[in-house]
Amino acid sequence: MRRIRTASFVSLDGVMQAPGGPEEDPTGGFRFGGWVWPHFDEASGGLMGEAMGEDYDLLLGRRTYEIFAAYWPQMNGGIADAFNAINKYVAAGPDTPLTWAHSHRLEGDLAGAVRALKATDGRDLLIQGSSEVIHTLLAHELIDQLTLLTFPVILGAGKRLFDAGAHPGAWTLTRTRQSGSGVVAHTYERTDLPPPTGSFGEVEPSAAELQRRDRWAREG
Repeated sequence: MRRIRTASFVSLDGVMQAPGGPEEDPTGGFRFGGWVWPHFDEASGGLMGEAMGEDYDLLLGRRTYEIFAAYWPQMNGGIADAFNAINKYVAAGPDTPLTWAHSHRLEGDLAGAVRALKATDGRDLLIQGSSEVIHTLLAHELIDQLTLLTFPVILGAGKRLFDAGAHPGAWTLTRTRQSGSGVVAHTYERTDLPPPTGSFGEVEPSAAELQRRDRWAREG
């Protein structure tokens, strides 16, 4: 059984679009491509390396795959050698040529294909970028670990890490690290438990509180 992990760059408001450069992904008129660069240093690079780990295959959406496939095969050393050598499992239709070495197309329903892949023996499946893949897999409770590298910027609009389809659940914080440039890395493990809830309210609600509840119920 494989584990599925993410190592995601996110802004304070949860945007993950185009962290690497202005031309990476201007979809939707996104204006802040390259927002990671001003905060990226040796320490934050180390955080990313720790988040990715050393033994994994990549699980990618179409757009992220196309960005990577146009860049990494021309690079050498370090992460480039790792990316070029490992398997890449890609959620993309037949119109997307899989020209990058060791690339494999996921056929049919994404959640079903990933569930079947996860059930095989092999290395962890690491998601980079690929917001739509993350959305689908969170909705089907298929992601085991989230590592978020949060950068000290607010971007407003853009593709986000979480959407309304994410399955509610409790996650356990297992590690926190920070760089001097303000990047904070949090690692969370899925628990399969529902979100815990509680209340700071009085045991016996006041008449005003009961009226408020009734009014809000009528308002929908």
